[in-house]
Amino acid sequence: MSVMDKTKKSRLEAAGWRVGDAADFLGMSPEEAAFVELKLALAAYLRDVRTQRGWTQAQVARQLGSSQSRVAKMEAADGSVSVDLLVKSLLALGASRKEVGRVIARAA
Repeated sequence: MSVMDKTKKSRLEAAGWRVGDAADFLGMSPEEAAFVELKLALAAYLRDVRTQRGWTQAQVARQLGSSQSRVAKMEAADGSVSVDLLVKSLLALGASRKEVGRVIARAA
């Protein structure tokens, strides 16, 4: 994510705008924001694994015993997708525990 230029931020605040991030806007606690970042990182890694291997969502779905639409929801970090499902799916696709751990560590 990009950090807003200080000059731009000052101009917006001077014009009466409140500047913050999504967590501020949604009123999230630091723990909730960290959890969302973790889920987004795992979802992005799932998409990266799939594309690096040249697989379609349908191919991943067959390998996981799921549907293409479910894989799309996983890659989008949909609210119906759990972190548990993302981790299990990554491991089933051949990601190592160490790789998954690195993704989690970078999200922190």
